[in-house]
Amino acid sequence: MLKGKKILLIIGGGIAAFKCHDLIRNLRDEGAEVTSVLTDAGKEFVTPISISVLSESKVYLDLFDFNNESQMGHIELSRASDIVLIVPATANLIAKMAGGIADDLATTLLLATDKKVLVAPAMNVKMWEHPATKRNISVLKADGVHFVGPLEGKMACGEYGLGRMAEPEKIITELIKMFNSKKLLGHHFIVTSGPTYEPIDPVRFIGNFSSGTQGSAIAEALLADGAKVTFITGPTKLKPPAGALIKNVMSGAEMFEEVKAALPADGFIMAAAVADWKTKKIEKQKIKKHDAETLDITFIKNTDILTHISKLKEGRPKLVIGFAAETNDLIENASKKLGQKGCDWVVANDVRPETQIMGGIENAITLIFKDGYESWPRMSKEKVAQKLVQLIAKALDE
Repeated sequence: MLKGKKILLIIGGGIAAFKCHDLIRNLRDEGAEVTSVLTDAGKEFVTPISISVLSESKVYLDLFDFNNESQMGHIELSRASDIVLIVPATANLIAKMAGGIADDLATTLLLATDKKVLVAPAMNVKMWEHPATKRNISVLKADGVHFVGPLEGKMACGEYGLGRMAEPEKIITELIKMFNSKKLLGHHFIVTSGPTYEPIDPVRFIGNFSSGTQGSAIAEALLADGAKVTFITGPTKLKPPAGALIKNVMSGAEMFEEVKAALPADGFIMAAAVADWKTKKIEKQKIKKHDAETLDITFIKNTDILTHISKLKEGRPKLVIGFAAETNDLIENASKKLGQKGCDWVVANDVRPETQIMGGIENAITLIFKDGYESWPRMSKEKVAQKLVQLIAKALDE
């Protein structure tokens, strides 16, 4: 997804610099060309030779390298790339950028570049929270600089809080978003996500282990490609996708009503794990524990949202995509679901506990079509979303 893109990587001085090794590998795997600038502080954590070997490219170190500067090398470097990436961006480097200081190769080319800049901050939580850092970041954002992270967690110094650098995969996801061609501009998608909770009494429910991670990633990928997204989600701990119209629901019945209200749409992606069954009667009082060893509850079927939308005679979205979470006979069961529901595609995955897919951060899917299927290798749910959205854009363009 980054094939042929030229990335200028500036490596700052911080313990997180060691992640640049994986970052460069992953960028190369995506087809990107990586040229690196290693700051003096960065050299304390990674070596020029390791960066050069991984990137298969010369590493630039010194502003006053005669061979380069005889041809104004810092200007050429700043203009030859498609994007400038700073990993890790320390408080010091961010301060220099905000102040327009150009006292080494990295800061000079940052001042000279006419390309987009993506910054991955990494620093102690108190440094991140300091008013000066906040002020500097506000200045850079106003100047059009993009940021990814930081994350919350335990740091090398032993403290806990915001300041951990974003992981390489997240950085690459942000790069892909910045390069996105907005092919879905003007298209409206409805995306359902997460589990549903079907109440039994005021304090109990039946549900499932869906985290909503895949549905959220799909919504973010659609937004990055220019689409308008109505995001209808059951209960999750995830931060909702920025830019989407968010509709929070609890039960399958509530989700069904929100889906109908969100129409019309160009595409409908039913990533939510809606409970197939709900209680026939919701008790008004908490069910008390009795001496009996069993409790009988009568369940009735929930409305099949995917089937309803797939078989609309008027106002059916052009592309309807369902999900099939299976524990056996993946392709056979998912293919049957596609035929029974009447949708266009089914995203099938194996959710046996040992796969750690349901509730996890990775997915291994088989995409079922009416005339066949294709299986994808295991990858992050963000990458699944990006790849799926590429196919969606192509299908809507046909």
